[in-house]
Amino acid sequence: METLFAGLIASKTRIKLLIRFFLNPGTQAYLRGLAKELNVSTNAVREELNQLTQARLLKSEKNGRQVLYSADAGHPLFPELTSMVSKVIGIDQVVDGIVNRLGDLERAYLVDDYAEGKDTGIIDLVLVGDIDEYHLNDLSRKTERYIKRKIRPLVLSREEYENFLPRLKGRPLVLLWEGKKSVEIKTSPKGR
Repeated sequence: METLFAGLIASKTRIKLLIRFFLNPGTQAYLRGLAKELNVSTNAVREELNQLTQARLLKSEKNGRQVLYSADAGHPLFPELTSMVSKVIGIDQVVDGIVNRLGDLERAYLVDDYAEGKDTGIIDLVLVGDIDEYHLNDLSRKTERYIKRKIRPLVLSREEYENFLPRLKGRPLVLLWEGKKSVEIKTSPKGR
């Protein structure tokens, strides 16, 4: 994961924070939660958060006694950083392979930990459409070896997806890909 960034950025904590905030830029986090999640001291996290905020890569806002941090979408490097993080994690490889080889994909969602920006080693996907599951399993195994992460896909037909929507509500969710046919699907669930 971090080896691609390691040649550019010396701080492992900074790399983890960039991945955390730019994998799903809509998420927010606070100092103590980040320290616990990353298993790093609060002082190390505070120092990196301060530097990233001063560089305007992150923005902060007070919420009572806590300060919430999030990616600054207004930064000129924002699109490039989100793209780089996606490449480091391997999400771009997963989506490209699925879209190009697996049949009639309508939508692809990233759910749970990775949708929250947490690199836990297991990428959970919800795939909507008529998908060749044999090729999906083959592609998943090959991609897992390349990106060094486990891929856990859930394949649903359009009807199954509509029935599954209530279970997705309130869970972190990022739309990775949407095909032309998917416009007919009525709702798009929102993450936290």
